[in-house]
Amino acid sequence: MRARLPRRAVDGLLRRADSSRSWRGRWKRLPHLESAGFVRRLCITVLLGCSHLTAQTISVFPGRVLQDETATIRVTGLAPGQHATIRSELTDGADVPWAAHADFVADGEGSIVDPSMGLVWSMMPAAKNATTYVSPRNLAPQTIEFQLVVNGKKAAAAQLEQDTLAEGVRREPVREGDLRGMLFVPAGAERHPGVLVVGGSNGGVPSRQAAWLAAHGFVAFALAYFHYEDLPPMLEAIPLEYFQHGLGWLSKRPEVSGERLAVMGTSRGGELALQLGSMFPIIGAVVAYVPANVRYPACCGNTRVPYAWTWQGRPLAYALPRFGQNPQAAIEVERTRGPILMISGQNDRLWQSSEMADNVMSRLKRNHFEYSFENLKYAHAGHAAGRPDIRPTWHTATRHPISGRINDLGGSPKGDAESSIDSMPKVLAFLKQALH
Repeated sequence: MRARLPRRAVDGLLRRADSSRSWRGRWKRLPHLESAGFVRRLCITVLLGCSHLTAQTISVFPGRVLQDETATIRVTGLAPGQHATIRSELTDGADVPWAAHADFVADGEGSIVDPSMGLVWSMMPAAKNATTYVSPRNLAPQTIEFQLVVNGKKAAAAQLEQDTLAEGVRREPVREGDLRGMLFVPAGAERHPGVLVVGGSNGGVPSRQAAWLAAHGFVAFALAYFHYEDLPPMLEAIPLEYFQHGLGWLSKRPEVSGERLAVMGTSRGGELALQLGSMFPIIGAVVAYVPANVRYPACCGNTRVPYAWTWQGRPLAYALPRFGQNPQAAIEVERTRGPILMISGQNDRLWQSSEMADNVMSRLKRNHFEYSFENLKYAHAGHAAGRPDIRPTWHTATRHPISGRINDLGGSPKGDAESSIDSMPKVLAFLKQALH
């Protein structure tokens, strides 16, 4: 809002201007301008013009958020209807600069308010060889700078910190017998529901999803099962007893409440989550991101055997979709003893996750599944559908970290971002209802 001088102050300044010898002397040098009326009009113009010269500011509130939370950008000090640009910048975990900008028009109060986070997810990389955003190393915060640009010049700046680890969350490396992973425990001494988190074909420890869950009150065990430390290098012949062991270990942790756990997985981990849910009664809820409805073969590279999973020493049947379906490879999801939530992208080009999730839905309906089940489908999202954070979503075809194969994940930046923003609260609500 513009500052205004009181009327009495304006009148006083005008009287002093009319009576000032110095003013009169100066106007005498310009005879064509010397008149009391002109001086009065000039002073009014100067005084009212000064009321517009307030500082132009940009702020972000809150200035520190979790990776799944929004913040509002606010600009003040502009003239009503004035055009301005807001520019966003960050440097990702691979030291690649990213940036975006958007043009705005100030409202009647000279302000701009943007709560959309579009200036985050729409960023593009400066490096030509960048293929996707890389999160900060070791779950470090991501710093984003927002700049207000007026008439081509930087007028003000503000920063936003995005945290992956919530305040007070404890992370504990796990090396219990053959188990490898990371345990994330929420702040406080009370007990919380437990979730087993498994990754996909990239291998390693799915720490970011587990940290997200811990920030919202779940004890999350990010369990590695290949391509990590002394575990198998490839996704091949993985014994499902390993996950049974992990579930048992998590259920006995003193921080975990309740008798049953949830399992969450993405891509091949989504396939695995559905498989585990169909086998182990301790699992009371399943969250599967971009999953398959069948067991796929070993992955990803020159594997020793063609099958991915074993049980009691025997390989489980797998499907080769390009060569027709194998009915024996279908996951018996109807055996799950709790609700199932799936998140899929209809523009997934890595595999047809939306169609396969629909196949899960059909199978559950045919078998009169007694628990709730849902497939959150997003028309313009790809294989990154529902990722639980707000981050730059632009990408090109990416190289698989193990096989080296180039993969097209599909999805548009806006479609992927909207799938995350919409699904994140739904996933958390699903887990809280299922486990509390």
